[in-house]
Amino acid sequence: HRSFSESDKPSPESTELPVDWSIKTRLLFTSSQPFTWADHLKAQEEAQGVVQHCRATEVTLPQSIQDPKLCTELRCAFQQSLVYWLHPAFPWLSLFPRIGADRKMSAKTSPWSNDESLQRILMSDWSVSFTSLYNLLKTKLCPYFYVCTYQFTILFRASGLAGNDVITALMSPTTRGIREAMKNEGIEFSLPLVKESGHEKKTASGTSLGHAEEQAISDEDEEESFSWLEEMGVQDKIKKPDILSIKLRKEKHEVQMDHRPESVVLVKGTNTFTLLNFLINCKSLIATSGPQAGLPPTLLSPIAFRGATMQMLKARSVNVKTQVVSGYKDQFSLEITGPVMPHSLHAMTMLLGSSQRGSFSAGLYTHEPTAVFNICPPVDKVLGKETVREELANCGLHPKTLDQLSQTPVLGKSSLRNVEMSDYLYNWRA
Repeated sequence: HRSFSESDKPSPESTELPVDWSIKTRLLFTSSQPFTWADHLKAQEEAQGVVQHCRATEVTLPQSIQDPKLCTELRCAFQQSLVYWLHPAFPWLSLFPRIGADRKMSAKTSPWSNDESLQRILMSDWSVSFTSLYNLLKTKLCPYFYVCTYQFTILFRASGLAGNDVITALMSPTTRGIREAMKNEGIEFSLPLVKESGHEKKTASGTSLGHAEEQAISDEDEEESFSWLEEMGVQDKIKKPDILSIKLRKEKHEVQMDHRPESVVLVKGTNTFTLLNFLINCKSLIATSGPQAGLPPTLLSPIAFRGATMQMLKARSVNVKTQVVSGYKDQFSLEITGPVMPHSLHAMTMLLGSSQRGSFSAGLYTHEPTAVFNICPPVDKVLGKETVREELANCGLHPKTLDQLSQTPVLGKSSLRNVEMSDYLYNWRA
């Protein structure tokens, strides 16, 4: 258990949690009330939950459920909150997380690793699925989705979410190579954590990128005059122009930020469509060697799309006796594992408020490379809650979840780690 520093002070109590755009790998809920209602769903409840998900049925549970074990509505809604959609799907391979998953995957067979025609089929299938997701997003029928490659993750969000009035895509971590390639494709993007102030370009950590602008003469002029001196063979007698060392310093910094949260890239509006095409044709999207060779990136979505497979987060309840002064006390816990997306986390906390009589605590385990998705990107025009509710009414999410996801992010580069609900009020720590 990590100790909390000053910046980790618990939040003031509130009826809502801040939005968390990171993907969780595991949630561990504990409560003094049992979670036995979550076990052994009847076949009918399981079926009903699946249908409720597919038809985006809005379930509103009473604030407190007297006997959760007998509450069919609760159990169906629980099943509904466990559904997610995935492409590609190979039952013997765990397709999330992809970053740092080589060791886990190494013993598994991948029939496509040396078969180019099979790789082409997988990739064209993937392109169809990816395009389908993007079209759903554009028409506001899908709220957001993730593209998980073996090196970076991209979060695409519909217009109206996270306080933005256009489609946004956050990509992290990036390298100078991929940023250059994007520039060459004409994709406009910004580096929100690399702040520009006056003449000095500073990164979020405050280190300077060098005073290139102070050079009155442009790079090219300098370089041209220098190559002319070189032709005359006198370049060694003259001090090398400073502009080159400045350029090198700038490049060194750009490379230093590679693979780190600071390298997060933001793409907005129609540029996200150019990004889609770039990714479909991008060779470095897929590993060429190692256990992930030839495997297209994982697409994760809250709703169905072409070529997607319906998956379920795994849930299991455990009862633990904990020692207290007077003897032993029952402590009940519920563990959820799998790629837990933001809407699932919200749906679960709403459910558990009702089932655990407004009192539970949760440990949240983040897929660390996605924590940076909680930065607050610059917003041109903030949309009101009502507008977002209207525009995204058919995106498949509960209106309350939608309200939460349309909030402006406040967690910065961190993510929720502990959540306490007591008497229907939240305290949280990031």
